[in-house]
Amino acid sequence: MTQPQVDQHSNPPPAFANTAFDVVAFAASAGGLKALSEVLSHLPSDFPAAVLILQHLDRSHRSLMAEILRRRISLPIKQTEDGDKLSPGEAYIAQPNYHVLVNSDGTLSLTQSPMVNFVRPSADLLFESLAKSYRNRAIAVILTGTGKDGTKGVQAIAKMGGMVISQNQETSEHFGMPRSAIDTGIVDLILPLPEIAETLIQLVKKGRE
Repeated sequence: MTQPQVDQHSNPPPAFANTAFDVVAFAASAGGLKALSEVLSHLPSDFPAAVLILQHLDRSHRSLMAEILRRRISLPIKQTEDGDKLSPGEAYIAQPNYHVLVNSDGTLSLTQSPMVNFVRPSADLLFESLAKSYRNRAIAVILTGTGKDGTKGVQAIAKMGGMVISQNQETSEHFGMPRSAIDTGIVDLILPLPEIAETLIQLVKKGRE
C-alpha cells in the first residue's frame, strides 16, 4: 500500500464544478447499513460531490455492503482501492480492516496501520485526512453507532472550516457515536435521519446560508 500524501500546507485539490462542498464523508457503526441506505437512496444520480462511506464491519469477512447499497442507491458505488481518485457523483465504501486516508491530490490511500479506538477503518483518521486535504469544502456526517470513533475527526473538519452533521438521538439505533460528536460542541446540524439527504443536497449545491 502506498504511503499517504496528506500535507496540511499543500494546496487543496481542484474544486469540482457546480458544488460548494466537494466531499461528503459518512461514518457509521451499529445500525449503519439501514441508516446509510436511507440517506444514500435519496441522493440523486447527479449529486455533484464525491461520497465516502465508512462503516465498522467484521474484519474477518468479505464486505457485501457495496453490493447491497448498489441495489438501493442511484450513485455509482465501489469499494475503495489504493490510489482511487475521488470524482464527483461517485461513492466509495471503505474496505474492512483498512484505514482510508484522503491525500492532498484527491486520491485515497489504504493502510493497515494500528487500529484507532479499537477499530480499522477509523473515522477519526478518515476525517482528519479529509480535513487537511479538502479543508472548508468537506462535510462529515456521523450516523448511528456505538463508541466514540469520529469525535476527533469531526473536530478536525470543523477546525479547517468544513461542516459537521450528526444524526439525532430519536432516529439513531445506537447514539454513542452521534452523542460523542455532539458533546464536542462543534456539530453544525443535528438532524433526524429523513432530513439528512435533502440537507446535503442543498448544502452541496448552495453552501452555507
